[in-house]
Amino acid sequence: MFGHSKSCYLLCVKIVSIVLFFLSAAGPLRAQNLTGFWKGTLNMSSGCFGVNNIEFQLQVSGDSVYGYSYHYENVNHYVKKKLSGRYDRSQKKLYLREGTVITYHIPPGCNICVKNFELSYRKEGKIEVLTGGWNGKILDTQKDCSTGPITLTRARESDFKEVPEIVVDTGTIRLDFYDNAQVDGDSITVLVNKNIVVSHQRLSTKPITTYITIDLHNTFQEVEMVAENLGSIPPNTAMLVITAGEKKYQLFLTSTESKSAMVRFVYEK
Repeated sequence: MFGHSKSCYLLCVKIVSIVLFFLSAAGPLRAQNLTGFWKGTLNMSSGCFGVNNIEFQLQVSGDSVYGYSYHYENVNHYVKKKLSGRYDRSQKKLYLREGTVITYHIPPGCNICVKNFELSYRKEGKIEVLTGGWNGKILDTQKDCSTGPITLTRARESDFKEVPEIVVDTGTIRLDFYDNAQVDGDSITVLVNKNIVVSHQRLSTKPITTYITIDLHNTFQEVEMVAENLGSIPPNTAMLVITAGEKKYQLFLTSTESKSAMVRFVYEK
């Protein structure tokens, strides 16, 4: 009887040990969730920007990784590209390649570098890090643009959160600007890609309406609302209703005499 109980006890201990082993082995793999924002800088001898920042916006599904990359000096001077690749969880290795260029605002004469990355994941205390190397080709050529090391750390939010970016698949977009809350005499000027389309118009309960066209030849449209005055209740606030085909969006924009409000539209079929 005692021998039988001892055998059962040893068997149970062995089973528990095996279960704990697999749980401890699986735990780190589950913890390696790379979905989110990652930021770093690049050293580029032929870069267009004084500071070459880079941001990944990653989504991970199984071993597949996709999302977007931003190469930028600031939120007004940047290149945005699609990003895809895979994650080898056993080796903690991330392989990424940039693809379609979605939007860009760069100085004239600058070349766009399409990059590939091979990165390793590690955790230093509470800080999560991707480190490794990269290389690239100038867009639509086989010419090398640069190569070198790179380190990115996980970030809580995107540098581009202050400028809403709306993906659309329609040609004509209607923009209706209203005064937000109390009508207090706010006046605005609206620019599309730095060209004035509405000048010194007073916001009210009736919309200030303008249209923009977006298609394969004009895949990017940047709308800027400039405060011409602050009304009797600063700052200058407006409600923007966007109609893109059958879809509607509503944004609340705030601008001051020193800072305008922006929204960007990107065509994606």
